[in-house]
Amino acid sequence: MLVLIGILFIIAGFVLRFNPLLVIMASALATGLAAGLDIAAIIAAFGKAFNDTRYVSIIWIVLPVIGLLEAYGLQQHARTLIGRMKGATLGRLLTGYLLLRQGMAAIGLTSVAGHAQTVRPLVAPMAEAAAEAANPALTDDQREEVKAHAAATDNIGLFFGEDIFLAIGSILLMKGVLEGYGYQIEPLHFSLWAIPTAIAAFLIHGFRLRRLDRRMAAKTEAAA
Repeated sequence: MLVLIGILFIIAGFVLRFNPLLVIMASALATGLAAGLDIAAIIAAFGKAFNDTRYVSIIWIVLPVIGLLEAYGLQQHARTLIGRMKGATLGRLLTGYLLLRQGMAAIGLTSVAGHAQTVRPLVAPMAEAAAEAANPALTDDQREEVKAHAAATDNIGLFFGEDIFLAIGSILLMKGVLEGYGYQIEPLHFSLWAIPTAIAAFLIHGFRLRRLDRRMAAKTEAAA
């Protein structure tokens, strides 16, 4: 039971509002000592964990690149591009992105798009420009609603698309849990049964985006 002391460290640290990194480090150290490990073994475990998950640090390379692109007018160019496209409404734009996001997630490319990589620098500005084309006098609340739908579209596309990919963690987790109860199910079966769910998610959210277009148009007519 002593190995659970790390949980107490985490609870106490968050209640007292200490630095989260220090709290986690102290918790891991206390758990290791309670389990009978020496300091060298605990440090080695930290090193192994960092080495196994070193790909996480890639985000620190991606973010500065996106920041530089934004500084040189990426969002403005995206807004200009969508402004030149006739018939590119807010709903159609986000529906197209939903299809693209689901398709890429279905073949395992879950990190190609995302909030940091595409939604903030590209999709949200383009969606806002499409909404402005229909109603130049957008209110702040309407702008925030557009951004929220852009972020939600990315979430839905990823969540319901990634389960189609055979090697995704969620499928492997379900396979492992069911095997523990004696059910032998191949990952391919999970993948195939995820397809109807993904289609349903696309149709439902596509309908919501169509309603968003109509709602924006109604507000424009009311303002006129």
